[in-house]
Amino acid sequence: MHAAITTTGESDIESVFRAYYGRLTGLISRVVRDRARAEEIAVEVILRFSRARVAADRIEPWLLRAAATAAIDELRRRERRGRRESWFGFFAKPPSTPHESLAAADEVARVRAVLAKLPPRAAELLLLRADGASYEEVAVALEMNAASVGTTLRRAQEQFRKEYVARYGERTVGG
Repeated sequence: MHAAITTTGESDIESVFRAYYGRLTGLISRVVRDRARAEEIAVEVILRFSRARVAADRIEPWLLRAAATAAIDELRRRERRGRRESWFGFFAKPPSTPHESLAAADEVARVRAVLAKLPPRAAELLLLRADGASYEEVAVALEMNAASVGTTLRRAQEQFRKEYVARYGERTVGG
């Protein structure tokens, strides 16, 4: 897959780090919207990889799936923390911004909340596709038949839409 990975079937953790850290951090960062936290999570994913037994031809899919899962888990942790903080009165509203910035931030928060409520496989699929993964890459990462990625993706999108509408109403979907 990557030249930095040894061809003996064994992978050197440094080589894996050099080859994948940037992509993993980018994927995670787009979800959690905190570059520093994304970097920490990417390192955690690579450390988990170092303890896993992964065939050389499965390294990239394993890492991508683990990164997507870790990003979703981070969203869920934040949501739980937000609920706890609001229960105890520690939740503070962000400073006011121009209307468009506020609307965009609100939409991002809504998407994150919906992703956190989806079944993990559906959320992983949507994240991988949003990150630009091909159907084949998604199939390998999620250990599914490439021919079923399209159908599974449509179902995940429908689950996302239904959850979004249930939470925020029909007229806010897509704009």
